[in-house]
Amino acid sequence: MPLPNGVDPTGTIHPVCPSAGWMGNRGLLHDREGRVVRDWRIRAWITCRPAYKNWSRKPLMQPGKYTELFFLDEATALSAGHRPCAMCRRADYLSFKAHWLSANRFTSDMTAQQMDAKLHIERFNRGTTSEWRQSLQALPAGVFVIWDGVPHLWNGTRLFRWTDTGYVDSLHPEIFTVTVELLTPPSVSKAIRHGYAVQLHPTTSIKTHTAGAYRPGR
Repeated sequence: MPLPNGVDPTGTIHPVCPSAGWMGNRGLLHDREGRVVRDWRIRAWITCRPAYKNWSRKPLMQPGKYTELFFLDEATALSAGHRPCAMCRRADYLSFKAHWLSANRFTSDMTAQQMDAKLHIERFNRGTTSEWRQSLQALPAGVFVIWDGVPHLWNGTRLFRWTDTGYVDSLHPEIFTVTVELLTPPSVSKAIRHGYAVQLHPTTSIKTHTAGAYRPGR
């Protein structure tokens, strides 16, 4: 049975998630009947391991508790504006933070709350600056762009169309030099370029993941 609340690369929440590699949190989004009635409640949009220690994640969508969100893979979560959880994904969080700070030329350390404040502004200013328009060939592998009106993952040489069950290969090499609309937030794209390794669904040809990351199916 599919899990509820699948999130696509644009950050939109859908009723189901047929293939889930990660869980996410934006706070309490559902009402007493279990219906999602808002897009977010807190600025800390995080991506979590589906299982952590002996914590029970079930039943899902309990009254008064945070709403469990689900993602195909980490690339999808990052594009949607979620960062690694500082608790259940500590190693990934520290790696992401280090690459994000350095790539974006921040000269001092930040708390998770300070990072979230900056990421929150970026999420809600999607497409408003020139940073959101990039040459496809200049982008790092693992980011999302809009192509033919729908989200595609860029792996450095090919585009893969996103679906809620995996990726479909669809590309013509002659498009590499075109300018595209970036979906992954620019500061996150820079962190990926700087070296943050992104976990991806096996239907792509990218086989990278972070050292402490959950690997779906393992």
